[in-house]
Amino acid sequence: MNDIHIRPAHNDDIPLLVQWACAMAMETEHKRLDADTVQRGIATALAQPQRGRYWLAERSGEAAGTLMVTYEWSDWRAADWWWIQSVYVAPAHRRCGVYAALYQHVRDEAAQTPAVCGLRLYVEKENRTAQHTYHSLGMHDAGYHMYEATLPST
Repeated sequence: MNDIHIRPAHNDDIPLLVQWACAMAMETEHKRLDADTVQRGIATALAQPQRGRYWLAERSGEAAGTLMVTYEWSDWRAADWWWIQSVYVAPAHRRCGVYAALYQHVRDEAAQTPAVCGLRLYVEKENRTAQHTYHSLGMHDAGYHMYEATLPST
């Protein structure tokens, strides 16, 4: 993994992050996202880091993958869970350690941050490949089902 470099994403990365977010939604959930909305969402997170942080992996100098971390306060632990979201590895860089490098970078940073109690993510029930990857990195099924109620757009 020594040819993989992890860095914070910045505004110049927004077009690529938008492209990857739309590709990930189509690949994993067969959902077509509105690119303008995704662009606003990514730009907001980059401008307001309390909402989330993006990291970009470069492999041999080429953009290879990304993930975003958002935060959830745990009153049980008086600390934040870091939620790993918006994971995408470009097809040419899959199975080359890109996600493992991103995960290790985020895990190391979280471990050095006293107000973080752990890492969480959600995964599609049928995405066995991703589940295997997460398990191989030391994560386990937390035993929860996720529910949601979406609100009408304003």
